[in-house]
Amino acid sequence: MHGTWQEIGDRVLVGRYRFYDQNIGVVVGSDGALVIDTRTTPRQAHEVLDDIRDHTRLPVRWFINTHWHYDHAFGNAVMRPAEGWGHVACGAGLLAFGERMRTSFAAEVPALASEVAEVVIDPPERTFVTTATIDLGEGRIVEMTHLGRGHTDADIVVTVPHADVLFAGDLLENAAPPYFGDGYPIAWPGTVERMLPLVTGRVVPGHGDVADRAFVERQLEDLGTVASLARRAHAQGLTVDDVMAHAPWDGDALVREGIERAMAELRGELDPERSD
Repeated sequence: MHGTWQEIGDRVLVGRYRFYDQNIGVVVGSDGALVIDTRTTPRQAHEVLDDIRDHTRLPVRWFINTHWHYDHAFGNAVMRPAEGWGHVACGAGLLAFGERMRTSFAAEVPALASEVAEVVIDPPERTFVTTATIDLGEGRIVEMTHLGRGHTDADIVVTVPHADVLFAGDLLENAAPPYFGDGYPIAWPGTVERMLPLVTGRVVPGHGDVADRAFVERQLEDLGTVASLARRAHAQGLTVDDVMAHAPWDGDALVREGIERAMAELRGELDPERSD
């Protein structure tokens, strides 16, 4: 087994992989399995398939991308002929930024450059704007919901009502600051606040420990602090350095990037017609 797996609900599994401390979800239905996120390289995606076989002999019939980042979607082609699902902006993001992500990842992790060179960028073909469902049989329904912008423009949450489990993708990240580089830090807290009514049991962040509602509330507070500091700096003509002393996550470099990007969002530079 390549990852550390646990069953957190009725036939709902989470595999945690050391690389990027990433969580991969699996929901087993009556005649097939669904995979939530597909990892970074073909080899890593094959590791997921190998691990799934330790839990079920049913084929993978569906996969979901929680957003378009490479570590969640570059394994898509390995999952075929499974049916791929994601937000409408997920496929667009993969096509628009896939090659850029391939190049930057190869430079960042040269040991895996040859593996990422083998990636076939393969966007999900089943897309939606707000909500969609997949019927896994026997009344086992998986629900996908786009609650707004946050980590990217394409984030979705995946809920498994019969098991009381929510997969949050990288809208939530446990034990480390989230990555703000493609995010919308002003909009992000509102998106997580809209998630709260869906959080009634276990919560699986994109990276880190499986958690609960209290964790979501803490992360919402920290995301709100980033947005508030950016609003203060923007309104008062301050610099990021002026407000970093009040930043969460001990003023991590990623938080600095978040405040900078939030200020750009407030200036209307990310998407003028949708910034708020």
